[in-house]
Amino acid sequence: MRAIQITEFGGPEVLNATELPDPVAGDGQLLVDVSRAGINYADTHQAENSYLSPSTLPLVPGGEVVGRTADGRRVVALVGTGGYAEKAVAPATLAWDVPDAVDDLTALGMIVQGATAWVLLRRSVHLEPGESVVVHAAAGGVGTLAVQLAKAWGAGRVIATASTKAKRDLALELGADVAVDVAEPDLKAALIEANGGRRVDVVLEMTGGTVTDDSLKALAPYGRLAFYGMASRQQPQPVKPANLMAHSTTIAGMWLAHIFQLPGDLMRRALDDLFALTAEGRMRVIAGGEYGLSEVRKAHEDLRARRTTGKLLLDPSR
Repeated sequence: MRAIQITEFGGPEVLNATELPDPVAGDGQLLVDVSRAGINYADTHQAENSYLSPSTLPLVPGGEVVGRTADGRRVVALVGTGGYAEKAVAPATLAWDVPDAVDDLTALGMIVQGATAWVLLRRSVHLEPGESVVVHAAAGGVGTLAVQLAKAWGAGRVIATASTKAKRDLALELGADVAVDVAEPDLKAALIEANGGRRVDVVLEMTGGTVTDDSLKALAPYGRLAFYGMASRQQPQPVKPANLMAHSTTIAGMWLAHIFQLPGDLMRRALDDLFALTAEGRMRVIAGGEYGLSEVRKAHEDLRARRTTGKLLLDPSR
């Protein structure tokens, strides 16, 4: 089969198209003929071995696929690694049937980015109707869905941030009430101004560095910030617990992998909710571009340079 393989860690230059033996499914696993694979920002960390879970070489990157099993089921699955290929092996417990009405883009957009937005709002910050929500990187895969989900669940005001006017316009089109340039010299003041002069209740943050620092300063009493990534690769300032108490502030960290340690099939619940909202026309996955195997380096370059919006797909057939 054709696949992308990494034999040394690094940037986009380590992603090489090659021919590999077909994977073989073992007990409790499914072999999936991959129709499309998802390309996520986490994959750039996987390639340079800076992700939360360490990688080992050689490595076929890619953590999510949609396709057909040997018995004809159409599934979307989390594979951990191996997604950037024509065939992939998935644990049977991490594969979910996809309704016929749900296309590949939507299935892949929801299994990681959609579920991340769902867990952030439902479990990490426990969004209440009427609360204000800041969504950083609002034109990205998670951000575009978090904006829509926050509105669908009754947020009082959704404040989007993004780095370009086109990205901010997209966030407004998706339902954000106001969009802010994340490069504002005083981001704290800009977020408060965007909320009508009031401090904000909730922040969904995946940038790191000063964006995290300024967002924390913009929180209202009992405000919550959920941290789920560090795209800038810059650490925020250390947080003193006494300061959290002084302002009744909550900081939550979130890694989607931990959803599987909780009782009940929360991923199935999340997907059911997200697919239903899609069917009702209240949410949609933004197509961010489709790349062939030979174009994967460009996909990672575009991601790292923040040139992308929405969901990126890999077509392993080309």
